[in-house]
Amino acid sequence: MLLMILADAGVHHYDFVLKEENFTRLCSTKSMLVLKEENFTRLCSTKSMLVVNGSFPGPTIRVHRGDTVYVNVHNHGNYGVTIHWHGVKQPRNPWSDGPVYITQCPIQPGSNFTYEVIFSEEEGTVWWHAHSNWTRNSVHGAIVIYPAQGTTFPYLQPDGEEITILGDWFKSDLNLAVEELLDSGGNSALDPDAFTINGQPGDLFICSKETTHHWLVDYGKTYLLRVVNVAMNALLFFAIAEHNLTIVGTDGAYIKPVVTSYIMIGPGQTMDILVTTNQSLGQYYMAARYFTSDTLEYSSHNYPKGNATAILQYRGNYTLTSPSFPTTLPFYTDYNAGLSFMKQFRSLASQDHPVDVPQNISTRMFVTTSMNENVYNLHKYLAASLNNVTWIDPTISVLEAYYRNISGFYTTDFPDVPPEFFDFLADSLGLDVTQCLRGTKVKIVDYNEEVEIVFQSTNVFNSSQNHPMHLHGYSVYVVGLGEGIFNPDEDPKGYNLVDPPYVNTATVPKTGWIAVRFRANNPGVWLFHCHIERHYTVGMNTVIITKNGGTPETSMQDPPPYMPSCGSSLFSY
Repeated sequence: MLLMILADAGVHHYDFVLKEENFTRLCSTKSMLVLKEENFTRLCSTKSMLVVNGSFPGPTIRVHRGDTVYVNVHNHGNYGVTIHWHGVKQPRNPWSDGPVYITQCPIQPGSNFTYEVIFSEEEGTVWWHAHSNWTRNSVHGAIVIYPAQGTTFPYLQPDGEEITILGDWFKSDLNLAVEELLDSGGNSALDPDAFTINGQPGDLFICSKETTHHWLVDYGKTYLLRVVNVAMNALLFFAIAEHNLTIVGTDGAYIKPVVTSYIMIGPGQTMDILVTTNQSLGQYYMAARYFTSDTLEYSSHNYPKGNATAILQYRGNYTLTSPSFPTTLPFYTDYNAGLSFMKQFRSLASQDHPVDVPQNISTRMFVTTSMNENVYNLHKYLAASLNNVTWIDPTISVLEAYYRNISGFYTTDFPDVPPEFFDFLADSLGLDVTQCLRGTKVKIVDYNEEVEIVFQSTNVFNSSQNHPMHLHGYSVYVVGLGEGIFNPDEDPKGYNLVDPPYVNTATVPKTGWIAVRFRANNPGVWLFHCHIERHYTVGMNTVIITKNGGTPETSMQDPPPYMPSCGSSLFSY
């Protein structure tokens, strides 16, 4: 059971108990054969997986802006795990950020670790999840950050709210399946057996019909829908039949309202959406559908084709009929629908919620995102890279090595530009660009530097696709987005430096580029990675280290009294 105690104003305490539990979703292979014979005996598929406090999705954390939360994580599972607070900047406190071998080593079975989660400027919806192996598939939950005490939303107070977590379901033991696939050198693009809404595939799947999530609403009200995409590898379209969606926030920050009939949301992203219940009394499907931007998937039609559903149901006296399905939900391969959706966002940029876009850039980086091939010990392996560098985890955390000034675990030569410039989006690229360099290379920036990074998609191995890039410890302003190859002379002329969206996860389009800016005012060690898990697993990440400033208030905190230890850890506690 979730324990939440308000100790002092703005300070909260949670206990997270990680434990294996059995969950049943979908039909087993045997039951599908039975169903084909028109014997509708429900033989469903059950598996054990690691969850927090017995629930899937896990518990929701609710705080006000500026609060601090202490979460004591007790690992009663069978393997090491860490927790990351996605979208929480953790000022000066990378020790509680969570990514395994970046800021900490795993919390081993039978042990515990207390995270100090410091909320600062975030307001809206973010989330938490495991950040070790593929465990976040079952270990995740929402974080709701209300306005600071004494303030309110920059829009009319909603009549209620609903959390909608879009995820996926794998019948297999996912960590084991990934390990076996990577050992063989194969592509780690494991497809889910279904997508889910609040942990349920929905009633379009026979064995999940009775457990479909229902959202009960009253006519004439306006609700705040908090949407989180926790899927491992999937960008998703989402819509509600016959209802408009008004997006008012993304990634824990407010935006100018965007009225739309659907959304496209990438792994790691969150959206706050106002929904007015002004339709006839009845039932309406809320539906999520896979959006493929992968060139190979698109051409082969080999992608997940199921639709996850929940039901928005009006209260009242009426005859229940089958829910209507959203006709506005784009098709799986509707790339234009995805790209046009991405271009709509602007920060609120109001007096109460101002922007602070860096104007005096001192560090410029041009970073390519590629799928690659790596030859290691005479075997070929799938790889992914940033600027042709595939990340390799060290045996202790980068943060530990940096804090203790221990050499040999990483190098500081992550390149600002790729090793060569070529026609990044050509239909057929030669073998000379498929090989990548393995390494643990980080980028170091001075405190308060103003940084611009242009991410350029590539078509190496004919595998261009969208890449949702997530920077820990910061949010970034997306000042530019375009198709084709970035032109450093012309494209910056079109930058939005007035009200660009402020996000923690920025999506690079498959045939284009994005430009982001941030001010390096959060000292520490911060992971920067693609939030498509198969890309992260095979190396599409790096680390940005922000140096301390000149005062205690601008310097990284010292470590807590206890940190989980790696076998080779040199820390003494």
